[in-house]
Amino acid sequence: MPNTSQYDLLIIGGGVTGSALLYLAARYSSIEHVGLIEKYAAPARVNSLSSNNSQTLHRGDIETNYSLEKALKVQRAACMLESYASTQADAHHIIFKYPKMVLAVGKQECAQLRARFEIFKQYYPKLRILEKKDIAKIEPEVAMKHGSFRDDEIVALGSTDEYSAVNFEALSRSFVRQAGLVENKRVKVHYNEEVLHITIEDNLFKIESRHTCYQARSLVVCAGGHSLKLAHDLGYGLHYSCLPIAGSYYFTPHVLNGKVYTVQNDALPFAAIHGDPDVLVPGKTRFGPTALVLPILERYNLSTLPDFFRVFRFDRKVGRALWDLLKVSDIRNYMLKNILFEIPLIRTLLFLKDARKIVPSLKLGDLSFARHVGGIRPQLIDKNNGKLLMGEAKIDTGIGAIFNMTPSPGGTSCVENAEIDLRIIIKYLGASIDETAFKHDILRQDKQHSSADYPGRVLKNDAAT
Repeated sequence: MPNTSQYDLLIIGGGVTGSALLYLAARYSSIEHVGLIEKYAAPARVNSLSSNNSQTLHRGDIETNYSLEKALKVQRAACMLESYASTQADAHHIIFKYPKMVLAVGKQECAQLRARFEIFKQYYPKLRILEKKDIAKIEPEVAMKHGSFRDDEIVALGSTDEYSAVNFEALSRSFVRQAGLVENKRVKVHYNEEVLHITIEDNLFKIESRHTCYQARSLVVCAGGHSLKLAHDLGYGLHYSCLPIAGSYYFTPHVLNGKVYTVQNDALPFAAIHGDPDVLVPGKTRFGPTALVLPILERYNLSTLPDFFRVFRFDRKVGRALWDLLKVSDIRNYMLKNILFEIPLIRTLLFLKDARKIVPSLKLGDLSFARHVGGIRPQLIDKNNGKLLMGEAKIDTGIGAIFNMTPSPGGTSCVENAEIDLRIIIKYLGASIDETAFKHDILRQDKQHSSADYPGRVLKNDAAT
């Protein structure tokens, strides 16, 4: 008979989302007994692993697929993360300052960026229009080709004095470490515990692993695509299917000093290519990501194949949603191209054209496929409406259980998402938050908006079926 442990709040998943909630609950709430279950032997071993994401602190200013409303929401989330990370003793291992810009190439993209700047500049005082000569001072390999200015028309929006990169793996470890240091709280982290099933018994959540049966008054699941699988266990989210999108990267020698994004194609639901320094691989620049549908919930882990089929739940509605995507020629051609990006021998040649949009002088020999780099973005398909849902998604059951599926910019939003979840849970438990300390520590750089202004996408009271 497995051992039993009981918690006021139990968190499943030790990535940056789950660990952020662990810290906020321990440090700022009156919840006394908080636990976290992690499948692996350490925090952040899946999508929060430093090699499995773009390491970007998104602020919404250079992400051209963000509306102003979404950009301001992301800006608030970035400020919350920065408020925590920049004040830690090991901040230099967690958060980094690099120049950043979004690059427009060609007359149409340049006009688009100039118009965007006029709308965004009042909200982003550090954002500047960068003409070709300005770009050359920051990123000479972007503006120049073989010693002369590149021929095509370019302009950029960017800044040079902001935190722009995060080691989300180090951030996760910091959250767990700091949560354990909070006095007068019982905080316990269980590693090497894979959750198999969740049930409800006597108004408690019963969480079964291979070794232990945990009980909890409230439950928050932050386990990527597996969150939907566990939600299905309780009968929630059955009208959602999961489409895992894998991203791959390429390394080059050092050609960029900071982050260079490109203008998003509005017809494509996936991120445009960008180039970045890798915070853990000095002397290299990383380009990507590509986007490929893979039938697994964790990259490089084929044992998650059965879990994929459990959450994919293919039926006529899913087929119709996928067919609607494939009917768009830009999406269809993009997906075909990204399949080719995964084929050895020809993939580097094909990727070179895209990378040259950022660095026109790149040669074929400069590119090397980054093996075992890149994670999985678990995008949800709303079967009832036949749509692919982009960005973070959350299922709030209304009974003290929350399920997070957090693709990009889930890392940036980890502290804000933890705040949203914590406020839901304390209301359910009848607990409280130390608002004074929270506002002083976490909201100190953004006092213009309350948490209610940008609640995020919450799929509330998703009735069990």
